[in-house]
Amino acid sequence: MRKTTYLLPILVVVIAGALSSIFIVDEREKALVLQFGRVVTVKEDPGLAFKIPLIQDVVTYDDRILSREVGPLEVTPLDDRRLVVDAFARYRIADVKQFRQAVGTGGIELAERRLDNILRSQTREVLGSVRSDSVLSTDRVSLMNRIRDAAILEARGLGLEVIDVRLKRTDLPQANLEATFARMRAEREREAADEIARGEEAAQRVRAQADRTVVELESDANRESEIIRGEADAKRNAIFAYAFGADPEFFEFYRSLAAYRAALTSGNSSMVMSPDSEFFNYLKSDTGRP
Repeated sequence: MRKTTYLLPILVVVIAGALSSIFIVDEREKALVLQFGRVVTVKEDPGLAFKIPLIQDVVTYDDRILSREVGPLEVTPLDDRRLVVDAFARYRIADVKQFRQAVGTGGIELAERRLDNILRSQTREVLGSVRSDSVLSTDRVSLMNRIRDAAILEARGLGLEVIDVRLKRTDLPQANLEATFARMRAEREREAADEIARGEEAAQRVRAQADRTVVELESDANRESEIIRGEADAKRNAIFAYAFGADPEFFEFYRSLAAYRAALTSGNSSMVMSPDSEFFNYLKSDTGRP
């Protein structure tokens, strides 16, 4: 009975010590065994592991890829056109021993604050070395890669591995939006005025060319018509001359009939003439009476 009284507490202590010397490393974590605050062992493989009870402690850190949002950050590119940028990064704890030495008991919270400072400084430095047009163009990808590469080098001192950095949103500050929109409107209006002026100039050239073509066509047509009319008159006069030479009396009779037709048409003005006028020679009988 007395032996049982002593053995039972000893057994409990032994079991408690054995249990406290065993810990489990999850496949999503890495573990550090600390002895009086100093790193003794790094456990990266999942499974059971051992430590010295009461003397050694175990600290675990997440081994998965983590995300970190960087709040709105105002940057000034080379053209002094301020931009507000939102970014995020993906990272993981690559070296838990160095991570512990860098942040101490601050853990992941302190590491993320330092990572924020790294990302902010590199974003300002990279985006401040280019114009705002490059930030808003296809060059954006190369700029993000430059930020990532620079952040990778600085984050190594914290035991972190920066996997990727992305710019989510790139906007103008609210105070600059109206001025920017006004400048854009002025530029578009100027371009529209230039296009209208070029269009008016082209229209005037087309109208001038059309007017010149009309004048040339009318001149050519008038010249051709005058030539044809002159040739026709020449042929008519030649015919009249031939007819007059062949039979002067018939020619005079024909011309008199043509004059009668033109003068005696209905609606013409009245004519007052003497009956003995030569105009009526071919309207008289052989006796000389009408």
